[in-house]
Amino acid sequence: MKDKRILYVSSEVIPYLPETEISSMSFEAPRMVNKQGGQIRIFMPRYGNINERRHQLHEVIRLSGINLVVNDLDMPLIIKVASIPKERIQVYFIDNEDYFKRKATFTDEDGKLFEDNDERAIFFAKGVIETVKKLNWAPDIIHVHGWMASLLPLYLKEYYKDEPLFNDSKIVTSVYGQSFDEELNNELINKVKFDEIEDNHLQNLNPPNYVNLIKTAIDFSDGLIKGSKELPKELETYINDIDKPVLDYQYPEEFAEAYTDFYTTEILN
Repeated sequence: MKDKRILYVSSEVIPYLPETEISSMSFEAPRMVNKQGGQIRIFMPRYGNINERRHQLHEVIRLSGINLVVNDLDMPLIIKVASIPKERIQVYFIDNEDYFKRKATFTDEDGKLFEDNDERAIFFAKGVIETVKKLNWAPDIIHVHGWMASLLPLYLKEYYKDEPLFNDSKIVTSVYGQSFDEELNNELINKVKFDEIEDNHLQNLNPPNYVNLIKTAIDFSDGLIKGSKELPKELETYINDIDKPVLDYQYPEEFAEAYTDFYTTEILN
C-alpha cells in the first residue's frame, strides 16, 4: 500500500469512543496501511461525549468557517483534529454546535434515536467531502464504516459527481451487523432530494431504517467488506446478489493480508 492514499470515514473510532467492531476496525485498518507506507486520513463526527481535553482536540481554523446547507438551513462547519497517541495518525472531527454538542452519540438517555440523526448524517457526509476538497487531497480509496457515514457514497457519486478531485477515487463500504432497530426521520428522503439527488437513487431509503441506509451505501460503493460475522439476512442476500467485489468477514487478528490484497487487486486494479 506504499504511497496509496486512503480516506477512512467512520461513525466511531477508538480511542475516542468505546470499543466496538466498527470503532476497532476503523482504527486497525488505517494503522495497517500507515505501517505499510500508505497515506491515510481518518474522519469521524465530534460527538459531545468525546473528551476534547483528554484527547487534545483543537480546531483547524483554516479548514473551518464554511457553511453547509442541510434541508435549506445554513449550518456552520467546524473542523477539529487530534493525533492518536504513539501511532502518528491524525483524526479529523466534523463538528457543529447544533448537531454534535449533546453528550451522546446516536440516542438520548432513554435509548431513543435523536430526531435529527438524518440531518447529522447528511451534514457529516458533506462535511467530510468539503474538508477533503479544502485539503486538496485526492484519495485512491474511501473506506466507509458505520451507518452515520452511510450517505457518503451516495453524495460523492451524485451530489459531488462533477468534482474532479474524486474522479479516480474508489469507495469501499464495510457492512456491519444491525446497529439500531428504529427508523430515522421519515423526512430523510425529502432532505436528500433538496440536494437535487434524483428519486431513482433513493428508493432504498424508504423507510429510512438501518438495513436500507446500508443498502444505499452498497449501491454507490465499488467494493464491500463484511465487517461482522453475522449480518441481517436481508443485507446478506443483497450483498450476495450484487455484482461487485466482496471480501468475506475477516477475524481481527488476521485481517491485514486480506484487506491489503482486496484493496490492491479488487479495488485499485
